[in-house]
Amino acid sequence: MTCYVYKSRRKADTYVYLRERDDFSVLPPDLAQALGELSMVLQFELTPERKLAREEAGTVLEHLATRGFHLQLPPADPLREAP
Repeated sequence: MTCYVYKSRRKADTYVYLRERDDFSVLPPDLAQALGELSMVLQFELTPERKLAREEAGTVLEHLATRGFHLQLPPADPLREAP
């Protein structure tokens, strides 16, 4: 499946994977508003075997098939979670 990756200009290190190029209509309105303007950064063929830096390919594929999008949030900051 071809997927399209967009970077949020409002939220640092936040990305949206879309099943259809520029189909922002699949995003819930509150999420779209929170993300602000999105810029396309990558287009690639996603397969279950593909290695992704911070996501599991199977999870992304499932979300693309069921929701039409996948949201990648910034990694958790372990220093903030320490007591």
